[in-house]
Amino acid sequence: MIPERQRVPVLDVDATPLRADGVVAALGRLIADGKTSTILGHNLHSVTLFHSRPEFRALYDNSEIVLLDGAPVAMLWGLAHREQLKPLGQGTMAFRMGSMDWIPELGGVPGLERVAVIGAGRDANTKAVAKLRTIIPGATVDGMPGEGWDGALEDAVVDWLASYRPQLVLLGLGMPLQEMVLQRRIQQLPPAVYCAVGGAIEQVAGVQKLAPRWLGRLGLEWAWRLVLHPGRVAYRVFVEPWKLAGLLIRRRFQPSQTKGK
Repeated sequence: MIPERQRVPVLDVDATPLRADGVVAALGRLIADGKTSTILGHNLHSVTLFHSRPEFRALYDNSEIVLLDGAPVAMLWGLAHREQLKPLGQGTMAFRMGSMDWIPELGGVPGLERVAVIGAGRDANTKAVAKLRTIIPGATVDGMPGEGWDGALEDAVVDWLASYRPQLVLLGLGMPLQEMVLQRRIQQLPPAVYCAVGGAIEQVAGVQKLAPRWLGRLGLEWAWRLVLHPGRVAYRVFVEPWKLAGLLIRRRFQPSQTKGK
């Protein structure tokens, strides 16, 4: 049974509090079901898109699991559910779960035999596939790069997945492209568990350096990314939180105008 989502107050979203072993167990159950399902993650960027783009919100509303990916999201959940954390002796960040917290544990997923890796450049995709073959011994792992994504490549990936028939798909095209691909193509894709993993493919490949996990536990992984990729991250760090604040205030005081958006 997949754990129910719980509310993240202030941000007005729901998420599934899981640790790595919980994600592994949930993957095993979803794979055994043999149906189409999705695993997403919530950070401040996704929350902003959730409250501003109806199609993005629809995907999240229908997802089986939405992990507490970003540190602020995990912390706000933890502060609201402190009583739930007390018996565990854990702090507010106990259930913070980025893609690289559970991908290295995929070898423990029962029944996992076929994995597809979609995204990143050709070199990074090839290296990630090779690494995952060592993480999941005995499984067939194959991939397709996502660099230069367009309609033709999207069609080719859909056709390839239909032929390959994986049980698990790691989709790393960056947000919101990966989520929008799932939203518009999910009915055409073969049954599998589809996981939106952002830049994790490059991190698995060793092409992109992963922040020390202690920084993640302190909620400072954003600073690491800002130093390494200032052009890509600066807007999300310095501008987008204000945009999100405006959206949340509007939803609070004008619910009739924002309902369903």
